[in-house]
Amino acid sequence: MRTLNKLKLSLFSLILIFIFGCHSSESNNTNLLAPTISIKLVDKSGDFEEVNVEVVDVLIKMDNDWISLNSNQKVINLLDLTGGVHEILVDKFPIPPGTLKQIRLVLGENNTIVIKNDFNEGVAHDLKTPSAQQSGLKLKVDALIEEGFTYDFVLDFDVDKSVIIAGKSGNINLKPVMRVTTEVSSGIIEGSVLPVDESAVASVVDTKGTSETEDDEVISAYTNYNGDFALWGVPTGTYEVVLTPVDSNSKYKVTTVSDVEVVNGDITVIKPAIELALKEGTITGEILNKNVVVTASIVVNGIDIQVNTNQEGVFLLENIPIGVYKITLTPADGSGLVKVELNNEEVKEDQINDLGDITLPEV
Repeated sequence: MRTLNKLKLSLFSLILIFIFGCHSSESNNTNLLAPTISIKLVDKSGDFEEVNVEVVDVLIKMDNDWISLNSNQKVINLLDLTGGVHEILVDKFPIPPGTLKQIRLVLGENNTIVIKNDFNEGVAHDLKTPSAQQSGLKLKVDALIEEGFTYDFVLDFDVDKSVIIAGKSGNINLKPVMRVTTEVSSGIIEGSVLPVDESAVASVVDTKGTSETEDDEVISAYTNYNGDFALWGVPTGTYEVVLTPVDSNSKYKVTTVSDVEVVNGDITVIKPAIELALKEGTITGEILNKNVVVTASIVVNGIDIQVNTNQEGVFLLENIPIGVYKITLTPADGSGLVKVELNNEEVKEDQINDLGDITLPEV
C-alpha cells in the first residue's frame, strides 16, 4: 500500500512538473512575441465633393532604420472618412521593439479633387503632391515599442488645410497636414446633428493642459449625410463641443454642448442627437391708439405666435427665427379699430426690428 501511494505521489508530481513547465514555456513565448502596429486613417475636415489620395505605402522609422509596413496601394476618398468611418492602412503588422521615431505616409500620383462649378456640377481636378510622392509625409512619434503589445495609431488628415488652390496658375496642390495620435492615449467623441441635411463642423479645443493659447489645437470633423460626426484623438478631459453650420448663410447658428467628458481609450457618445439652434431676432413696435389691447401675431413654420401690447401699447415678439414675415395687428373686439397687416418684415440674427409708432385706423 505504501509503495502504491509513493507511485501515486511520484506520478502526481510528474504531472505538476509537466503542467507548470508548459505554463512557464507558454509564458516565455508570450513575452517574446513581437509587438504589432495598426494604423488608421481618418479625415479631420474638408468642404469639397471628393478628395481622393493614392496611398502607396506606410513606413516607420524604428531607431535608425526605415521599415515598410506593406500597406496595400489604394485610392481613398478622404471625405468618406466621416461619422466614425476610418480606413485601415496597416493591421497588426509585426515590428521589432525599440523607439518608433516617425511614421511616413507615401502618396502616389493618382490624386484628384472634385469641386462644384458655377452650374453646381462636380468637376474633377488633379491634385499635385510633389513632396509626398518623393519622400513621403513624415510624422514625428517618438514612442517606445515593447514586446508583447499591440500599438494603434490614428492619422488625422486635415483636408481644409491640406488643399491649396493656387492663384494665377490654376493649380490645386496637396500639401498634407496631419496629426498622429494613439488610441490608448486619447479618446473619441461621437454624436449626431439635427437636421441631418444641415452640414456642420464639430470641433473641440485641446488646450494641452496650459493656460497659453499659442499651442492650442482645434480637433474638428464634418458631419456626414446622416448628420453623424466623430472627433478622433481627443485627450482625456472635459470639453465644449462646438457645432458650426458650413453654410454661413444658414438659418442655424453655432450651437454648443458643454461638459463632454473624454477618457483615454474610450468612445464618448453624445446623446440625444444635437439640435442646431435657429438664428433668432426680435420684432417690436408701439401702438399709439389709447386704451386698447392689440394682439401682434406672426406665423412661424405653421405655428401662430401671439403677444399682446402692454400698458404703454408696446408689443415684443421675441425668439423669432430669421426670415421675412407678415405681422398681423388685431385690436380687441369692440375697440372700433381695424386690423392691420404689415408685410415683408425681416427678422435678422440678434437684431431688433423696430416697426416704430403705429396707429390703427378706425372702422
